[in-house]
Amino acid sequence: MRTEEEMYRLFRDIADADDRILAIYLNGSRTNDNAPRDIFQDYDIVYVVTDTLPFIEDKDWISGFGHILYMQYPDEFPGCQADRANFYGWLMQFRDGNRVDLHVESLAHAKVHIFDDKLCKILYDKKHILPAIPAATDEDRHVKQPTEAQVRFCSNEFWWCSNNLAKGLWRGEMPYVQDMANTIVRKQLEKMLSWKVGIDTGFSVSVGKSAKYISRWLSPEEYQTYLDTYFGGRIEDGWNAVFTMCDLMERTTDYVADRLGYTYDRNEGKAARSFLEHVRQLPRDASEIFSKTQDV
Repeated sequence: MRTEEEMYRLFRDIADADDRILAIYLNGSRTNDNAPRDIFQDYDIVYVVTDTLPFIEDKDWISGFGHILYMQYPDEFPGCQADRANFYGWLMQFRDGNRVDLHVESLAHAKVHIFDDKLCKILYDKKHILPAIPAATDEDRHVKQPTEAQVRFCSNEFWWCSNNLAKGLWRGEMPYVQDMANTIVRKQLEKMLSWKVGIDTGFSVSVGKSAKYISRWLSPEEYQTYLDTYFGGRIEDGWNAVFTMCDLMERTTDYVADRLGYTYDRNEGKAARSFLEHVRQLPRDASEIFSKTQDV
């Protein structure tokens, strides 16, 4: 596997050999001192060029980066409204293990948009054409302090959508349950846990995409509880994970609200949980959810 030094030398050598390439800059985790370093980090490389279209039309020039195992053309997706005259990319997985997310960008576009991402570092500027930029920082990705309304909505969304988990598990519709759990319900828990981390760190850190770094600031027990909210294809495992989510959401929302001096409807969660518990015990041949003598 080519080393970081070898890859940076390659990027520069390709630029030096082509007068149309004016500068190179880097985005992403390799500019972030707070991101862990490992063999799977990709290279988010942008070549600032005189004209993007010749690079797009030339199908062979990217072979100079090495033996491509497979790749993707994100700007060629059906329906994609790519601004090819200003920005175009190739995502490449190389046979040696390296991955490069490569873009070409017009100079005019770069001068304006290089400031869009604070995780940016200029690697090479042949003629000093790019504006000076601040040192790379992940501050734009730091957890932001929520408003009281945001905490209330997050709690409400979690508990309201738990209703969908209940009916999906009762019906045995695991694909629906997984989709609802992974894309909506647990995302609210993830958000609440992120706010807890923000409170504990003075809102000075990023938990990363999908909260992938959150274990740094949770206790080992709390983090394991969070991992226990993930489940496979068994209905009973799904129910157990849902109630683990409920326990963790209740505790975390109480913590966030209390520390920020906010109020929210705690009874909402208690009512939603009682519904979950009831549906879990509901016979599969039930003709109604509640009998006339029952009261949630």
